[in-house]
Amino acid sequence: MYKNWLFLISSTIPNTKEGRRNRGRKKNKGKNGKMLRALTLRRSLQSLHHNHLKPLISTAIPQNPLNPLSPARACSSLSSPSASSSASELRKYLGYTALVLFSAAATYYSFPFPENAKHKKAQIFRYAPLPEELHTVSNWSGTHEVQTRVFHQPETLEELEKVVKDAHEKKTRIRPVGSGLSPNGIGLSRAGMVNLALMDKVLEVDKEKKRVRVQAGIRVQELVDGIKEHGLTLQNFASIREQQIGGILQVGAHGTGAKLPPMDEQVISMKLVTPAKGTIEISKEKDPELFYLARCGLGGLGVVAEVTIQCVERQELVEHTSVSNMEEIKKNHKKLLSENKHVKYLYIPYSDTVVVVTCNPVSKWKGPPKFKPKYSSDEAIQHVRDLYKECLQKCSVVPVKNDVDINELSFTELRDKLLALDPLDKDHVVKVNQAEAEFWRKSEGYRVGWSDEILGFDCGGQQWVSETCFPVGTLSKPSLKDLEYIEDVKQLIEKNEVPAPAPIEQRWTACTKSPMSPASSTKDDDIFSWVGIIMYLPTTDARQRKEITEEFFHYRRLTQVQLWDKYSAYEHWAKIEVPKDKEELASLQARLRKRFPVDAYNKARKELDPSRILSNNKLEKLFPLSDTI
Repeated sequence: MYKNWLFLISSTIPNTKEGRRNRGRKKNKGKNGKMLRALTLRRSLQSLHHNHLKPLISTAIPQNPLNPLSPARACSSLSSPSASSSASELRKYLGYTALVLFSAAATYYSFPFPENAKHKKAQIFRYAPLPEELHTVSNWSGTHEVQTRVFHQPETLEELEKVVKDAHEKKTRIRPVGSGLSPNGIGLSRAGMVNLALMDKVLEVDKEKKRVRVQAGIRVQELVDGIKEHGLTLQNFASIREQQIGGILQVGAHGTGAKLPPMDEQVISMKLVTPAKGTIEISKEKDPELFYLARCGLGGLGVVAEVTIQCVERQELVEHTSVSNMEEIKKNHKKLLSENKHVKYLYIPYSDTVVVVTCNPVSKWKGPPKFKPKYSSDEAIQHVRDLYKECLQKCSVVPVKNDVDINELSFTELRDKLLALDPLDKDHVVKVNQAEAEFWRKSEGYRVGWSDEILGFDCGGQQWVSETCFPVGTLSKPSLKDLEYIEDVKQLIEKNEVPAPAPIEQRWTACTKSPMSPASSTKDDDIFSWVGIIMYLPTTDARQRKEITEEFFHYRRLTQVQLWDKYSAYEHWAKIEVPKDKEELASLQARLRKRFPVDAYNKARKELDPSRILSNNKLEKLFPLSDTI
């Protein structure tokens, strides 16, 4: 009983750093303080003894006047004049304890967690009811999300001009955001956004010059569908088709092909709606310095309203998929880069498998190749289904009744389901990678289709991705740094036992004259390699997604520390993540200054958007200015 009450009394001082400091201070008050504390505690315990333990003592302890704990001595001790004061002291401590317990219970039940967030730390206002006018906007992978009350979607150029003008006068932010597909959410802003999804028309087609003028809100697939009747298409494509043209150009997106530049190089002219100077038209002839800067302007120099793009004739391509290894790749690398219009490599971690995908125009004389695949598409994927069933049995997982039939799933969907069973177990991920390597071996062959159909790539489900770009010589004299980079990445993965899923994707582009592009160069024959590492988010469980996120950033950090400076590699603007640590952020800012014309970019921002209404926190941290909005 004594120990229990001692615990209750001492527990009123929390076992925190501050609590321990306070107890330490009490210990330093000197001998008198100690005696006073001991006397107070003794009197409190005596009072407790008198009120609660007397019957027990009277039966358990013999009536011995010499016994210090005998009832006679205890009664004579407790009958002292200080008894009432001791009882008051005890009630005070009990009151403190009750108050703490009541406050804790009230806090817990006043701010409950949703069921899927029980593991999170208490954040009192996080789950407060949101007003109806609040818009929630997230990127495709669900890795970045904001809520905002300001979300403009103008339908005409005049409406857009009014939105920008009003925001400039009120100094309220309206960050340009496209389809929200950027892995790092570069277009998101809690303060407010403007989206051009309703400005999605093809305005003019010049078939002779192979040029098209479009509103910047049109999606890539809509643009391609809108101009194919004129026999035109885009020169190159990124992996997916859902991006708005304005967004895909502003972040310096790219396809693959060592003779083909990133997509911003296809821009002939632009119409920008700027806060300070209104609507301006820029091109190679009209203000070339600003034009090249704004082609990859990250949405910070103006809202891109219209774009004129250089297109090419629509043509059929032959896609050839084959499986090789690093030794063979080294022998044939120069030939593969120079002889194929489009080429990419897919590396499978923890294996020597390299999937080579090339695309070239169908020969007008020979026509498409005649090839009969060894395996049907169903046979190529069957072993992946079998592995999934086997893993379910080992994990004792009972399939949900309304779950999709695995026979109806694509390979990437099956891979997501497999990884979801244990996404951070290295051995499990290695098994899934081996299954993927086997899938590609059974999928070797040819495919014929229009370029907008062939050049796409099924990237899989929600994911974290980091993609770097670095110079690798010229077509006539490649440096082979691209292959060395991959070997270093694979060694890093194996040494640190990173649960890295497949693939590591490697692509190439020619250079661009846009100085803010990671592939910018003043030498026309320079080529650049783009390498993407990935971790999928195949689950909706918040705790598991958090763990995958932490593991991915560890993986990314390893490549950053060991490889980026060594190869002069810089991240894709749509995939760069801003560090939270101040020293790391300062280091990143200094590093960006070495590669990009940050001063010229900031100067243009000050002239065109002095109040920085088109900016967001990411842009402000990457390119800080002396004054803030």
